[in-house]
Amino acid sequence: MRTIKILAERELRELVPLDLVAVQCVEHAFHSLATKKVAMPSILRLDISEHRGEVDVKTAYVPGLDGFAVKISPGFFDNPRIGLPSTNGLMVLLSSNTGLVQALMLDNGYLTNVRTAAAGAVAAKYLARKDASVAAILGAGIQARMQLQALTLVRPIRQARIWARNAQRAEAVAKELSQQLGFPITAHAEPVEAVVGSDIVVTTTPADKPILSAAWLEPGQHVTAMGSDAQHKNEIDPHAIGLADLYVPDRLSQARSLGELHHAIAARTVAAEASFSELGEIVAGTKTGRSSEKQITLADLTGTGIQDTAIAWLAFAQAGAVGVGSSFEC
Repeated sequence: MRTIKILAERELRELVPLDLVAVQCVEHAFHSLATKKVAMPSILRLDISEHRGEVDVKTAYVPGLDGFAVKISPGFFDNPRIGLPSTNGLMVLLSSNTGLVQALMLDNGYLTNVRTAAAGAVAAKYLARKDASVAAILGAGIQARMQLQALTLVRPIRQARIWARNAQRAEAVAKELSQQLGFPITAHAEPVEAVVGSDIVVTTTPADKPILSAAWLEPGQHVTAMGSDAQHKNEIDPHAIGLADLYVPDRLSQARSLGELHHAIAARTVAAEASFSELGEIVAGTKTGRSSEKQITLADLTGTGIQDTAIAWLAFAQAGAVGVGSSFEC
């Protein structure tokens, strides 16, 4: 007889809020990816194109950690039209010693959203100017909200701009976040209006054609692209990769096949064999990050299984510490 812990979304929201602890958890995961012999297979992906749906399965084992997560993450991007969230999913935590299931985390995609936003914060911490105070968010979904919230944890954000294809939604999100975060946030009719004059630009959409032009970028800006996690997705003008003074992927091999780098290679603005420092290497201090106030930096975050294992282990540890969750014996 063994016991499996079951954690529901409402419990996970209390156990793992988007705060500095979550950011530090993901930051440590990036550090481990660069310094340990992490086992992280390629993403398993299923496309359901007639419903604008996709399902990703990610996992990673970190030496020394007693558990590893397998995350199933559906994204169905027409769902908001029928009143449903665009992301969903669950995580299964298994023992690294025996392979037995330790916990089921029925998070409906919440932990993925937290770790993704936290990764954006890590990218900004190491690549954006320390005085970066104006943010531009392209998109108005869950990640638009959470990426901006995460930025406030690592940089002195005092103003933000939002653009989305749905202008009414952008207006609503701007109003909501202004009240929540306590600084002015404005909605803009065109993405260029949001980008020009911003210190940090975050793209948070499932776009399959660029929404951010290289021509708009200015010295000193930092860009985090987090929407391109599949071969057909493309938020950033391929010329922006070549224009950037410092391009940083979360995982270079993955970015070459499905990140913004994938499109830059296809457009021949970057050589296929070009090598770049990964975010984890910069976190670990083995490679150099931003070296001047005028550099344009660009982080290409495709999402990695080690982030899922890290955030799932944090949730499991927090649940054990406070005695939260149901138990199922089998």
